[in-house]
Amino acid sequence: MHNQEDIQNLLIKYGNTESIAWLRGKIEKLASNKSSKDLFMTYSLLNVKFDGVEPILFEKLNSESAHYFSKNKANILQVARIYLLSEVLVQDSEFYTPKVANIIQVADTGELETFLKYLMFLPNSEAYKQTAVEALRTNIATIFDAITLNNPYPAKYFNDQQWNQMFLKAAFMERDLSLIKSIDERANADLARIISDYAHERWAAGRTIDPLFWRPVSKFLNEVLLNDMKVLVNSEDKVENNAGALCCYYSNNDRAMAILNSKPELKHKIADGEITWNTIKQQ
Repeated sequence: MHNQEDIQNLLIKYGNTESIAWLRGKIEKLASNKSSKDLFMTYSLLNVKFDGVEPILFEKLNSESAHYFSKNKANILQVARIYLLSEVLVQDSEFYTPKVANIIQVADTGELETFLKYLMFLPNSEAYKQTAVEALRTNIATIFDAITLNNPYPAKYFNDQQWNQMFLKAAFMERDLSLIKSIDERANADLARIISDYAHERWAAGRTIDPLFWRPVSKFLNEVLLNDMKVLVNSEDKVENNAGALCCYYSNNDRAMAILNSKPELKHKIADGEITWNTIKQQ
């Protein structure tokens, strides 16, 4: 995903000319004279040189990088931080990878949020997987959201256990599950079982569940989950009806389709594209 030229162009277009010249000079020096101290000093001065408050008001989104920064409401300081780290890693990955890791270990909340959000822009971003996994343990919503929501990194690099932990915690913390990338592609049997177990606990306590929580179970409908689908399609909550119907529709399971056939109106709405996982809460 990383594209140095894209990020540099965004920096030039929206950054202060003097600050950009200063940063380019520092990067050139870091290339010719490799130095941990100079990297740390340059990084620490970025928040003096670049605005970290106002989001960039993007005029044109003519690159993948611009789209991603825009979607995440990036400010110019975040772009500058990612640009600096990316540039030194391109120059000498072996020397600078542990140095970048050190920067992240001592990062404040705002810096860590930036790092996690834009991790995919860094060359060899898999090298920082442990930091991404550790972010799942936090109870700070902004940090958890940075790695979990609108971020392609977990789908690409997390194993099933890590992915499942992330998805379950996102539901537990009541985050917006619609913003998690590649849910269908990363669905797995263990997660389907966990979802059902968690739902039963919530139901037993008289508590509700985000209907989007059910999305990964479609291909794994065993006896227990088929009964869960019956509960959903017969619920008094219309959005739960939609969730159960969508799971059955995409299941390729004859018994699930039999459940769906008992609700022909829902089946027709899904077939016509009127009900989808993206519009489920609008119904």
